Amino acid sequence: MPETLPSQYDDFAWFYHKYWGSGQSSFVTRALPVLERFLLALVPRGGRILDLCCGTGQLAGELVQRGYQVTGVDGSAEMLKFARHTSPEAEFVHADVRTFALPSLYDGAVCLFDSLNHVMRLNELHAAFRNVRAVLRREAPFMCDFNMDAGYQARWQGSFGLAEDDHALVFRSTYDAEARVAQSIGTMFRLEHGAWRRADLTMHQRCYSADEITGALRSTGFAAISTYDAERDLGMRGQVGRTFFLSRRR
Repeated sequence: MPETLPSQYDDFAWFYHKYWGSGQSSFVTRALPVLERFLLALVPRGGRILDLCCGTGQLAGELVQRGYQVTGVDGSAEMLKFARHTSPEAEFVHADVRTFALPSLYDGAVCLFDSLNHVMRLNELHAAFRNVRAVLRREAPFMCDFNMDAGYQARWQGSFGLAEDDHALVFRSTYDAEARVAQSIGTMFRLEHGAWRRADLTMHQRCYSADEITGALRSTGFAAISTYDAERDLGMRGQVGRTFFLSRRR
């Protein structure tokens, strides 16, 4: 099974922060009403929240502004450099979601923007869920979202690119429905100190079924599992084939 190591996202961090990790059109901004309705309603004011695969820290910053104590975890050191600047009041930890361990207990946890689809093996998804459960208080909520088959059919076919005076990027995406593996090959350029620097990234995601995800949650100690279709149930336009999963730690 192909996979992308977390450190391989380091070269992508600048682009991610500029185009996906900030601003009113970002996924975090669009998902915040969902979190407020389902997750934050179950977390005490001022409680501790774990932001898994936190990227460049936009969600952590929003949660801090709402009065929560936040710890962000991400496998990319470069992503975390942006995160510490974006949300200096939050704590950030460089760790892999499949193997992390933390000394504190949390009142809630969240993992957004199909981050767990990057975990390519079902046993490793189980490991990630066990790690989350280990740091949650009893009955604490955990919310995450996944790309499903319809999402890959809609959003992981074809090419996307952008070009500015000092940077450019192109991604070419494909989805193998039989293998349930998506791949996006990116080429990035930035003008730095008068010279162009190129970086390449091959990103993989695994398409899990809803039964696999809910089964993994149940078997690792989560209960009261609810699922929400992003477009149909939550009104998130352009997010066909994305499902949110809300559960509680047993």
